Amino acid sequence: MEIQEVLSEVKYKAIRSSGAGGQNVNKVSSKVMLTFDLRNSQVLTEEEKLLLETNLQSRLTSDSVLILNCDEDRSQLKNKDIVTKRFLDILKRGLYVPKERKPTKIPKAAIRKRIKDKKNISDIKQSRSKPNLD
Repeated sequence: MEIQEVLSEVKYKAIRSSGAGGQNVNKVSSKVMLTFDLRNSQVLTEEEKLLLETNLQSRLTSDSVLILNCDEDRSQLKNKDIVTKRFLDILKRGLYVPKERKPTKIPKAAIRKRIKDKKNISDIKQSRSKPNLD
């Protein structure tokens, strides 16, 4: 997956930011919305698309479109950089495949040590009891 090719398929849209901000908020569109259509992507392979759809299932719309917003800064350019970094991070985490776990046997020495320790604790508790004077 080439980062530049993926970013070429991303669409940005500037929107007026919500919330308090005084007179400036009514004039400046500083909020940035990023949309990425996963199904119609030409850059990603079918395997990558399937992997992303399963891993990012809660973040995608019903049409498999990823939508991210950023209105942290007053600068549109900074918001665009922030949302792009977030998008790349989400893609990277979505494409991550964890290694398959190989089950291992418990070593015989560890089993012997556990049983020996159990026996030792049992003997200690036995010695604490009152002697039987029958």
